[in-house]
Amino acid sequence: MKDILDIIFRLTVSCLLAAVVMGSTFIITNKAKNHNAHVREENVRYALLGYNDETPAPESVKMHEVYRYVVSEAGKQYMGYLVPAKHGAANPFIFVVLDLDGTLAYQKPVNADEEKIREAKGRDEAIITAIGPGKGIMFAEHTIVVTDDGNRIAYLMGGKFPGFKTFIHVMMALDPAYSMLGFEVLEHEEDPGLGAEIEQDYFKNQFDGKTFDILKGLQVVKAPLPSEYQKALEGKVDEAEIKTMMDKYREQDIYALTGATISTKAVSDGLKGIAKKFTYRMDTLDSVLKEQQIAVSF
Repeated sequence: MKDILDIIFRLTVSCLLAAVVMGSTFIITNKAKNHNAHVREENVRYALLGYNDETPAPESVKMHEVYRYVVSEAGKQYMGYLVPAKHGAANPFIFVVLDLDGTLAYQKPVNADEEKIREAKGRDEAIITAIGPGKGIMFAEHTIVVTDDGNRIAYLMGGKFPGFKTFIHVMMALDPAYSMLGFEVLEHEEDPGLGAEIEQDYFKNQFDGKTFDILKGLQVVKAPLPSEYQKALEGKVDEAEIKTMMDKYREQDIYALTGATISTKAVSDGLKGIAKKFTYRMDTLDSVLKEQQIAVSF
């Protein structure tokens, strides 16, 4: 009996030690994974704005993070925007809640530091503390307003949409007039050599510089990509020739990837959808901020 108890004790201790080791390993590796993902996204953001290690962003360039939520209260739904307050404000953030028709329902100051706001759980807790109990919140999306010396120069937003196989995750950049600055594919499972070509410059750069009006009506054409255009898209000619070609094809539709029309259309329609929803929401939020004289950092 003593031997059995001894075996049980040893097995229990071994299991507990294994659980501690596995749990600790998960925490450490998960933290590293999240850190690497954050670093990658940050690099993509700056790259979409034209900055890199050789041409770093000047200190005057600031990124202002905006978090959109769906707010539920007494059977009704609202749109909530957590926005950074103007520098020097008593509370660093403001939660602006709008009716679905785009009018202000209420606004609440949020007292939390940036580190807490960047972490989902801490951000949710800060918002609930600000708006009070009895309300439900659900995170919807995260966008960034980019300024240089206080003037808006771009918007950055992530999104996902169905591809040929699974979802395609992207990050895209629009200028203040909502023209396309560019996009980057963050994750996908399209077929190598076919739909996976959505990662290539000769495809992605077709969207660059297209105005919002052009973007809204963008279609996909099944035609060979002109060689002169492809060389410009891949940066294989000088800057003057690139500009000439981009101007020439700026109002044209998107040339489908060979053998991957579905993937091409998925990206084209997905980017259009993200852009149209974002511009409507940004215009609505801006209108309320201006009308109510809510001072924000951007």
